[in-house]
Amino acid sequence: MAEISSLVLPFFGLILLGYVTARWKRLDEAALGWLNIFIIYVALPALFFKIIGRTPLEELARFDFILTSLAATYTIFMVVFLLGRFVTRSTVGDATVQGLAGAYGNIGYLGPGLALAAFGDAAALPLALIFAFENVVHFSVAPAFMAFDGKDKRPPLVLARDVVIKIATHPFIIATAAGFLAAGTSFKAPTMLQTMIDSLAQAAAPCALFAMGVTLALRPLKRVPAEMPYIVPAKLIVLPLLMYLYLSITGNYPAIWVHTAMLLAALPTATNVFVIAQQYQTWQERASATVLITTILSVVTVTGLLYLIKSGAFPTDLFP
Repeated sequence: MAEISSLVLPFFGLILLGYVTARWKRLDEAALGWLNIFIIYVALPALFFKIIGRTPLEELARFDFILTSLAATYTIFMVVFLLGRFVTRSTVGDATVQGLAGAYGNIGYLGPGLALAAFGDAAALPLALIFAFENVVHFSVAPAFMAFDGKDKRPPLVLARDVVIKIATHPFIIATAAGFLAAGTSFKAPTMLQTMIDSLAQAAAPCALFAMGVTLALRPLKRVPAEMPYIVPAKLIVLPLLMYLYLSITGNYPAIWVHTAMLLAALPTATNVFVIAQQYQTWQERASATVLITTILSVVTVTGLLYLIKSGAFPTDLFP
């Protein structure tokens, strides 16, 4: 357990450092602007281009793994959505954000550094596949469901066009597509360019985690939302176990792929869930609280999951 703690705690320590710094210096939202631009438009795209570009193209075409991962994620989304809709009587918009809070993990900021540190370079491929395809679906689900709630007033064709443009122009997706192209053509960057890419990729995880801490400090917890009793366990416990079950049912995957998918599923709610809530002006304060609460609790749950994985509690396949 001490080995696992020494692996996990530095990552959450960077989040805490960002949080303490923001509170100490009394930073406002404007202070985070350029750091977020660096992370979203430069550092993380460099990391994902590097990961995918070095992978043989045939290994990138594991659609069985991609579809299974998405099935687990969106099973939880629909369960939480329905609980919100019919148990707490939430609107479609509120229930949509709740569903995302239960299914959309921090795979962009927290995932790369933690997965690669825990499982080594072999985790890069499943990490990249889950990241790329889950983000495409997440970017599509929110506006589609919000249209049913009346929060999105755009005509259907305009909505569909805008969603496609948003996906196609997002820097993470562009970097992923460039990585696929590099893998397919066996592209080797010149030494100077590769050195820049490597340097930016190394900066991605610490900068992202620090920025996440600053973000949490700017949105302090005012009250615990009533929906936490079903969102928190769904995100931190049920989703990784369901991911394990689905992957065991659908095929024989390498152990690192299964364990990486479980780890990514166990990550706390993504800060993008708050951004979506803010964009549509629905469930905003509670979305912020969910990000903070799941992040704090995930220190324990993620550490525990990694301990169980490393101790052999989860064989590669439940149904060999």
